[in-house]
Amino acid sequence: MISNRLLARAALISKVGSRSAFTSFKPDMTNPNWLGVGIAFGSAAFLWGLLFRQHSTDVHEYKVRNGLE
Repeated sequence: MISNRLLARAALISKVGSRSAFTSFKPDMTNPNWLGVGIAFGSAAFLWGLLFRQHSTDVHEYKVRNGLE
């Protein structure tokens, strides 16, 4: 009974620790996916732009409400 549990646990661990069968090749680090890189950096820059614009709008509204401007 105990040996069955140990064998089942060992089989589960070996399946979890095995390499995926769906990766057929390693990614080529010398030739990056420039489209993906551009989309990642472009979207980050766009979100930072929205953040700065919202911040300046909030600061302006704060100054108007408190009579600082």
